Amino acid sequence: MAGGTERVLRRRIKSVQSTKKITKAMELIAASRIVKAQQRVAAARPYSEQVTEVIRSLAAGGADLGHPLLRATEEIASVAVVVVSADRGLAGAYNANVIRAAERTVKAEQAKGRSYALVLVGKKAESYFRFRGYDVAASFSGMSEQPTYEDARAVAAAVTERFESGEVGLVHLAYTQFLSAGTQRALVRQFMPLDPGTLTQATPSADEGPQPLYEFEPEPAEILAGLLPRYVEARLFAAMLDAAASEHAARQRAMKSATDNAEELITKLSRVMNRARQESTTTEIMEIAGGAEALRQAKAGGVDYFRDELVSHDVLPDVLDPAATRKRSADDRRAG
Repeated sequence: MAGGTERVLRRRIKSVQSTKKITKAMELIAASRIVKAQQRVAAARPYSEQVTEVIRSLAAGGADLGHPLLRATEEIASVAVVVVSADRGLAGAYNANVIRAAERTVKAEQAKGRSYALVLVGKKAESYFRFRGYDVAASFSGMSEQPTYEDARAVAAAVTERFESGEVGLVHLAYTQFLSAGTQRALVRQFMPLDPGTLTQATPSADEGPQPLYEFEPEPAEILAGLLPRYVEARLFAAMLDAAASEHAARQRAMKSATDNAEELITKLSRVMNRARQESTTTEIMEIAGGAEALRQAKAGGVDYFRDELVSHDVLPDVLDPAATRKRSADDRRAG
């Protein structure tokens, strides 16, 4: 019994050790990717800032801000929700948080009597919403861990087309904002229409001095019409980069927790196995000592338990007198 328990525990310890190796490797991989993801977020920020600055200059230069991407609809009948999730799991509550935030937004819009359409990035969001029967207008996968600008352009095109055609009057963007390696936050923000106040708000510093005046060729309105879709793509790309960095950070924490739990479980199982081994050894020692004590007492009391057992089965006389045994065998043969 003890030996069987020990074998079972030993197999389980080996299984947990194998799992620990996997989770540790995934933790190290995620930790290395966080740094790269942060670098990509920092590298994309200047582009977004410059696009915003150019739009501000166009607005100051007299560009008409009546572009469809800037025009808000008074009566909104339908909304779209862009959800940025991961293609893989094992990232703690990363996917669940952003999916719940998007689902709350959809239910809030339905409570207002509006229809909705979902544009999903990542297999986790797609499987969740499709399984529950939500209206999925478009889905994209294979771009969550290392998104490119072309990926953002494809997703933005699917949303922009619906918004400019009037199919939807409002677009929300649900993603996970990367604050630090230990802190990420699921957000839902208005994506379209763009806020003209944010685009035209100037933020000059005190030491910048006089601001330059620009002459535009072609007209500012024409430049703005070509630049606003790029601004939408840049915003979406920044959100996807934030989500990618958040995914790696969440996976690194989840795998570290799994590795720590595996170490704790191995320690507990080792203690149980050692206790079972000690109990087995103690039982064997007690049995040997008990048997030795019984033999000692038998010899001390002049009792031969082996001889008594043979006598009780009528075997001892034959053992002590072989001639009698042979005579009895001969008599048996004659009688037969």
